[in-house]
Amino acid sequence: MTPATKLLKKAKIEHQVFEYHHDPKAKAYGLEAAEKLGLPDEEVFKTLVVQVDEKELVVGIIPVAAHLSMKLIAKAAGGKKAKMADPALVQKSTGYVMGGVSPLGQKKRLKTVIDNTAEQFETIYVSGGKRGLDIGLAPKALQQVLNAQFMDIKAE
Repeated sequence: MTPATKLLKKAKIEHQVFEYHHDPKAKAYGLEAAEKLGLPDEEVFKTLVVQVDEKELVVGIIPVAAHLSMKLIAKAAGGKKAKMADPALVQKSTGYVMGGVSPLGQKKRLKTVIDNTAEQFETIYVSGGKRGLDIGLAPKALQQVLNAQFMDIKAE
């Protein structure tokens, strides 16, 4: 069990856990998850942590094949500029290693924005808190447990 799965169990949120053998040579963790689990790329979401205006850490959840728009995530967080957060800072604040960062069960709850494309699916898949582990759950359930907002945050 990871902090992510413990949180969902405690909150009594319906979810499914999927495990697969992670290949350390994989170039893109999210795309690897989609491929190994036999899921469409647009239903598997990656968790990215950015630093907004050089201070606040914010989580962006977007489809694995998409790119995060720094402009849109900064705006969604009420800031002006965003950049990818330093991996050491991400691990310290979330408790998760890169490639296994879950939006759920983080050490410190961060402001979270989910790309609005998630709303069109019955189930989306996010990292379960370690490489080789994904969780399938309803987008609305994810939004509620994280107190997140749905917004357009992916780059075109």
